[in-house]
Amino acid sequence: MLDTVFPKIHKEGHKFIVIFGLGTIILYLINGLLGLIGLILTIWCYYFFRDPERISIEDENYLTSPADGVVLQVLETNGPKELGLENKKFKKISIFMNVFDCHVNRSPCSGTIEEVLYKPGKFLNASLDKASEYNERNYYKIKNIAGDEIIVVQIAGLIARRIVSEVDKGHELKQGSRIGMIRFGSRADLYFENYNELVKVNQKTIAGETLLAKK
Repeated sequence: MLDTVFPKIHKEGHKFIVIFGLGTIILYLINGLLGLIGLILTIWCYYFFRDPERISIEDENYLTSPADGVVLQVLETNGPKELGLENKKFKKISIFMNVFDCHVNRSPCSGTIEEVLYKPGKFLNASLDKASEYNERNYYKIKNIAGDEIIVVQIAGLIARRIVSEVDKGHELKQGSRIGMIRFGSRADLYFENYNELVKVNQKTIAGETLLAKK
């Protein structure tokens, strides 16, 4: 029960919670109503940076969700040109994270990170298709135990201003392992082959737990 009311906080959130808290005190000294607004925003900031434990299926016949949020699209497309995969067909699932979702991203499978590539860019609304091409983003190419290439892309959104990566090339991952987070509203794209999708547009997802695809 306490974990629900006072969840674990990601390390990226500590300084923001302090800043929001100090701002609340200053606002309260100016005006009680402003102080109340500041308190609400501080509580929101605390929950935005929550980092709950998740239980993955630990079955490589499945891909789990890399993010909490809502499925924006499920389609077949070319791979990311930034990774030299533009001539290769992948299935792609995009998940939109609003400012109330947990923003800690997780690996959809066990495997080894073959490449991590950061690309600076714009901050368009993450729900737009062109966000995958123009926004600030971070690519993870993971090779699973079957030799499949699984791509996770963190995409910054309209409010987001920093993508945080917690892993590097050569890192060994377990299904559901944390790979990073995005601050304040964003999106995650998942590219894969040899799996059949299990979700539909507008379906809610939970990082590390929701099954997105199956072999």
